[in-house]
Amino acid sequence: MRSVILWGPGRRAEGMNESDGEAGTGKLWGGRFGEATDAFIERFTASVGFDSRLWRHDIAGSIAHATMLAEADVLTEGEARQIVAGLEAIRCEIEQGRFAWSVELEDVHMNIEAALTERIGEVGKKLHTGRSRNDQVATDLRLYARGELDELRGLLWRLRSALVELAEREAGTIMPGFTHLQSAQPVTFGHHMLAWQEMLSRDDARLADCRRRINVSPLGAAALAGTSYPVNPARTAELLGFDAAAGNSLDAVSDRDFVIELAAAGSLLMVHLSRMSEELVLWMSAQFGFVDLPDRFCTGSSIMPQKKNPDVPELVRGKSGRVVGHLLSLLTLMKSQPLAYNKDNQEDKEPIFDTLDTLKDCVFAFSELVPAIECRREAMREAAGANYATATDLADYLVRKGLPFRDAHGVTGKAVAHAIGQGKKLAELSLPELRSFSGLIEANAYEVLSVEGSVAARNHPGGTAPTRVRQAAAAARKALAAEASAQRDAGASSSIS
Repeated sequence: MRSVILWGPGRRAEGMNESDGEAGTGKLWGGRFGEATDAFIERFTASVGFDSRLWRHDIAGSIAHATMLAEADVLTEGEARQIVAGLEAIRCEIEQGRFAWSVELEDVHMNIEAALTERIGEVGKKLHTGRSRNDQVATDLRLYARGELDELRGLLWRLRSALVELAEREAGTIMPGFTHLQSAQPVTFGHHMLAWQEMLSRDDARLADCRRRINVSPLGAAALAGTSYPVNPARTAELLGFDAAAGNSLDAVSDRDFVIELAAAGSLLMVHLSRMSEELVLWMSAQFGFVDLPDRFCTGSSIMPQKKNPDVPELVRGKSGRVVGHLLSLLTLMKSQPLAYNKDNQEDKEPIFDTLDTLKDCVFAFSELVPAIECRREAMREAAGANYATATDLADYLVRKGLPFRDAHGVTGKAVAHAIGQGKKLAELSLPELRSFSGLIEANAYEVLSVEGSVAARNHPGGTAPTRVRQAAAAARKALAAEASAQRDAGASSSIS
């Protein structure tokens, strides 16, 4: 493990040795301090335990910064080559698990800078010229968020594609549609799956929009006011695949609204996954019996051998609260901070790290689960025909016969009340019974009282008719193909090796 704390008294006088550094605070900012940091405070304020996951992005940002400094004649070409080579060697060391992280070095940035100076000597100390940990960490976090967001969108694309395929497969499968969790009107299972896909497509659009605001480079802002060195923020932005450099140095280092926005979009996504989970849990229950999931997505009971529990959707439903909680944490973190950077912002990382980990896991789990859903078609159809779900179709039939809708509604309501009293379905009432409520009812009314007739009648764009479901699925598939192409292009222009 490295013994020299390079950000110790900082720019040591010529000839100062390691023991001289330990005589003071041992910190870069220690010139005006007369005692070392308390051991507990050192651990309490350190962030390397969680921000070390930013190492790849920190190295990428440092390579871009060194390249720009050489182009601006702040570093020589030889110095930049040494720095880049040293950083590449550290990259390999971390990838191979041979890098020793030190709490004494406080964070990911200083661990890597210390290792660089240890590896290449005095030249390594020049890397931080024209840069602060304030713009460095903001850059790292934006690079991290961008990469994780792109990965999340790829997983979301896979889930949405699975929903489209399931919708096509079950385009003609009839099930009850619900309002207030009461049987309302027959719909098709394919139509229901496309409703889920629509929800997730909006989530993806929010993530794509969020990405635009993430993809701005803070490098060049330094601590808060910019730097007196002739840096070129547009060049580092270009090297890192950002769309632009930040327009204001104070704002660049002090706000985490891009993290909050990502957490907000993620919270909405988790709310949608939670609603989907709730429906799957209900549908798998004995009381519904609409779907089944393979055993690999379920667990049993330690005491009740007959149980098959839908643990995956239940866990996803539960994890929605975790992500929404992180959003509240981040909002609270930022609400009272004056400009510019404050140590509070160290607390932004764990919530967004866990948010993105949770989002990716949940979306991946659903992308595996959805193609495995097994529909119990007969149970669904039977339930769709129960509880007078085609009553609205009878009212619509009467309207087409010339009766005002409000009157048709009243006639149908009386027919339903009569059927309930007789213990019959509407379609089981005789024609004379039906005609006792309206002489407009004829034998062809039975066509609209079937669940097949009911769904087929909703043959308009956005409707539940099987033909419309297949058309909507084809359109969704085409849109997904276009999105995949756009994501590939965006990823190629902003990848971090």
